[in-house]
Amino acid sequence: MLLSTTSSIDGRNIAEYRGVVFGEVVSGIDFIRDFSARITNFTGGRSKEYEQELIDARAHALTEMSTRAEKIGANAVVGVKVDYESIPVGQNGDSMMIVVASGTAVVLE
Repeated sequence: MLLSTTSSIDGRNIAEYRGVVFGEVVSGIDFIRDFSARITNFTGGRSKEYEQELIDARAHALTEMSTRAEKIGANAVVGVKVDYESIPVGQNGDSMMIVVASGTAVVLE
């Protein structure tokens, strides 16, 4: 599956548009990672725990989007965009991360 952030692929013709496809991931951070990230936030620096969680969530969202495109007969997704959101959960400031990948499933010649 070819993925591109552009609306076309150089040297390839889009023969057919199959529709918009999405891949969604909702991910929580466990207590230990959250505690470690809060210490990093207090002392300064980068939170490797959150960075890795973000990398994994993005990869899963792109894979899910590709799988959905394949199911409708596409061999590429153009105009790929990845959005990130955080939603509060509970009363004590915990949150979950939402990663959504979207694009247009196409058939390339």
